[in-house]
Amino acid sequence: MKNQTNRYRLTAKEEANLLEMRAKAEKSRVLVIGDIHLPFERKDYLQFCKDTYKEYQCNRVVFIGDIIDSHWSSFHTTDPDGLGGGAELEMVIEQVKDWYKAFPDAEVCIGNHDAIIMRKAFDSGVPKIWIKEFNDVLKTPNWQWVTDTYIDGVRYVHGHKSSKARTAARRDMVSTVTGHFHTDFYIDYMFGKTRAIFAMAVGCGIDDSQYAFAYAAGGKKNAIGCAVVLNGGETPILVKMNLEKYKD
Repeated sequence: MKNQTNRYRLTAKEEANLLEMRAKAEKSRVLVIGDIHLPFERKDYLQFCKDTYKEYQCNRVVFIGDIIDSHWSSFHTTDPDGLGGGAELEMVIEQVKDWYKAFPDAEVCIGNHDAIIMRKAFDSGVPKIWIKEFNDVLKTPNWQWVTDTYIDGVRYVHGHKSSKARTAARRDMVSTVTGHFHTDFYIDYMFGKTRAIFAMAVGCGIDDSQYAFAYAAGGKKNAIGCAVVLNGGETPILVKMNLEKYKD
């Protein structure tokens, strides 16, 4: 006679719901990736971000914006010897594959460079229905492209509209994380009557030797790094990229 057990086995749906409940109960550990401006990212910046994600055991990922550079279509002066629109986009699509493979479930704050094509289409009177979604173009179906996002009460936003992190945090009295300003890399704390908030600028992951950044030649040094926000939004940490360790 075969032994029989009365142990109840969860259905696939019940197991998925249980995992979702556990994930919600677990405090968030957010990796914040700086501006990368594909196809002009710094070599090994992706590996640096992957190493940081592993070191801090992150369970959420936010790209702070400007995934794409779109130098060919910039509102500023463009390099006449640079890549054309088709060639630049092909490189972006190829390079973003590695980022999507590393971080398939991420939130992406839409930056000013990401939005260049949509802005020009709007100014030209092109209806939205004619414009493809980011995920359709870049083949990143699980990425969530947002103007801003809140995780555990911390706001993540690119920063080109809301001003610098410390200004936006003080104005709205909400902890704020931004990118956009490539030379900014700081954490400021501010105290109200009943609570403290922070402002954090996360730097970037660009290759500033590329022609796309000629406009900043001779200016301040870019801050190459990323950030993490731990303990359910309570602990911001800046992580500077060791350029010697990740040297070509």
